[in-house]
Amino acid sequence: MSAKLSWASRRPLSHATKAVSVFSLSNALLNRARSIAQEHDKLSQLLGESFDSKVAKRMGELAPVAQAVKDWDKTQEAITELNLLIGDPETDSELRSLAIEDLEQTQTQLPVVSEQLKTSLIPRHPFAGLPCLLEIRPGAGGDEAGLFAYDLLRMYLSFCARRGLRTSIVKQDMEETTANDRITEAVVEIETPGSYEILRSEIGVHRVQRVPATETKGRTHTSAVSVMILPSFPETGSGGGDEALNFEDPNSDYYVNPQEVRSEKMRASGAGGQHVNKTESAIRLTHLPTGLTVSMQDSRSQHANRKKAWQLLRAKLAERRREAREEEMVQLRRGAMGGVARMGRGDKVRTYNFSQSRCTDHRSGTTVHDLDSVLDGGHGLETVMDSVRTWLVDRDIELMMVDQGEKL
Repeated sequence: MSAKLSWASRRPLSHATKAVSVFSLSNALLNRARSIAQEHDKLSQLLGESFDSKVAKRMGELAPVAQAVKDWDKTQEAITELNLLIGDPETDSELRSLAIEDLEQTQTQLPVVSEQLKTSLIPRHPFAGLPCLLEIRPGAGGDEAGLFAYDLLRMYLSFCARRGLRTSIVKQDMEETTANDRITEAVVEIETPGSYEILRSEIGVHRVQRVPATETKGRTHTSAVSVMILPSFPETGSGGGDEALNFEDPNSDYYVNPQEVRSEKMRASGAGGQHVNKTESAIRLTHLPTGLTVSMQDSRSQHANRKKAWQLLRAKLAERRREAREEEMVQLRRGAMGGVARMGRGDKVRTYNFSQSRCTDHRSGTTVHDLDSVLDGGHGLETVMDSVRTWLVDRDIELMMVDQGEKL
């Protein structure tokens, strides 16, 4: 059975109805949440007797679920009491009228507490608290893809500015012999901790449908741009998350053996004035086991380019290792669910249609008919991204319950 939540009718209750709730979660989700809340209470008692750092840490992990269960139960109890009061024939008309108003207000809180409970059950993403690297690459579509890649770069920079997220351009390669608005690759570091969680919903292929300026017959062209969100790790290998990143542990996702990386010095190419082709400041790193290659030439300092190249290589390898584990889980889940997919960098996630001023996200199914607001990084983009985050929560809940062997 699908693991989607079951939603009861939202119609107002009649005065004689003694329903407990007009908005309910599945029993499987509630049972899981209550089990976690009970574990939290037991750990709280243990911690009261003697302090233990591991117990305290586990309590902190379970606290959001325990609080969400309390909020849910409190809302449900309020609805039950108000329905009993409304249905009691001895309740005078003035008190009944007040109870009806309170009931309507309390019912509006149920979607909020339900969403909080769902979200609290999802394990924290390992990169959630980290800054991130935003990588943009044009795909099919020729010059038009490069132009749209530049549009997306401006869109994300504007979005980050509106949200107060600090950004710095790590890499911005432009097509040679063309205007400076066709990107071949761009990497932006969003330095604010937690930005990975904010932007990870953007991973995938973004498709644009519009009439290029060079099109003489007015035909609509379709182009694509790949967007990747990578974790940005601190140089020391610690901090930015709940645990140390263990850069020196060979079993860690974040470890890169320097002996397995070939480093090459090159002369910079492209626009750059007298500096170009006179000094070997560009760096290319190749991870030999995987063949993954990263090049950097934006700075005139070889040291700075090497530092940025290592940052990007480490991020890409960590993301690739996490994706490999997810793919293993996908294979296991297919047997339980009859087919399930992981949305990744190769999936078409969004379409930007200029002739209809429309932006459609293919995961959440949300469409915004205000393309300017989307491309300006404003309310339109916020609306689309919020819808995807909700979709991600529902999907993660579904996969979590399958992993636990439970049905919704």
